[in-house]
Amino acid sequence: MIKLSVNVNKVATIRNSRGGRMPSVLDAVDKCIRAGAHGITVHPRADARHITATDVRDIAGMLPGAGRGVEFNIEGDPRPDLLELVHEVRPDQCTLVPVQPGEITSQAGWSAATPRDVLGKVVRDLRDANIRVSVFVDPEAAPIRWAADLGANRIELYTEPFARAFEQGPDEARRSFDTYVRAAELAHSLGLGVNAGHDLDLDNLVMFRTLPHLDEVSIGHALISRALFVGLESSVHGFLSVLAEKA
Repeated sequence: MIKLSVNVNKVATIRNSRGGRMPSVLDAVDKCIRAGAHGITVHPRADARHITATDVRDIAGMLPGAGRGVEFNIEGDPRPDLLELVHEVRPDQCTLVPVQPGEITSQAGWSAATPRDVLGKVVRDLRDANIRVSVFVDPEAAPIRWAADLGANRIELYTEPFARAFEQGPDEARRSFDTYVRAAELAHSLGLGVNAGHDLDLDNLVMFRTLPHLDEVSIGHALISRALFVGLESSVHGFLSVLAEKA
């Protein structure tokens, strides 16, 4: 079964654009859980433009009481304040993502040229705290091998290139998807679990759900955007249905 982790950043973005408490991130988390989501993902950025440290603590306090085995995934760059927060709330998973100054959203995975000492201790400390570590990478052999050498538990494949290829038609989609298949097979052979995320939607997920060894997809923008028209629980149901239809 491929698990769905819902990224609720966009709910916080709308709230913060006006100030106050509406829409409630916790209400959104509750509806996602009730709809059957397997996990909740947040990406607290340094500028707190959407998810805040308070949100992270509140969600962490809420999920253990859900009683449904819903996982909490915190993603972000390994800056000291974020790592301190992760170790404080101890989520099920921490996804390490490179951040470029001024970016609106993630633009690429970690380069294999990144010195191991930048992340090696971070990965060890997280694993020692019984937090699963996933490393955000492009679908290429070098960064996947680098992630394995770091001691990560999983990789998260950056799927925007696939999403853009999918928009260009079935031939381009297939060529791009084959790249991800090779990446997933390599990761699996190295003992890594496989997550994926970024610009996956109800259309391109029909192909991507067939990726070998796929453990989890993290989806936020497309799911929350659809929820504006059909409601949040209905949107979660739609994505779960597509994942469940995997042959």
